[in-house]
Amino acid sequence: MSEPYLYLEDLRQHAPLPPNGILSRTLAIDERVKIIQFCFAPGQELSAHTAPVPALLYFAKGEADLQLGTDAKSASEGTLVYMPPRLEHAVRAKTEVVMLLVMFRGAAML
Repeated sequence: MSEPYLYLEDLRQHAPLPPNGILSRTLAIDERVKIIQFCFAPGQELSAHTAPVPALLYFAKGEADLQLGTDAKSASEGTLVYMPPRLEHAVRAKTEVVMLLVMFRGAAML
């Protein structure tokens, strides 16, 4: 018997995106991790907020402006960001963006 797994041939693919919206879908969730795909129309944003757990952002498509604490950064295809718990952050899409969010939950992962 094999373990369940998630396989997406192309993370950049998504359902039709509203012209002025954000599409999010949970791809996987268990006691250790939650994986969410976010798709942003140009100009859309997630305003500044924090999370109680460490997280990764991976940008698979598009360009965005990021706020990471007090720093302003740019993101494009291939950008990876690690955020410790409680780091204030925000994302603003400059183009259509496909982003993966991985939130680490529960016990520390080795």
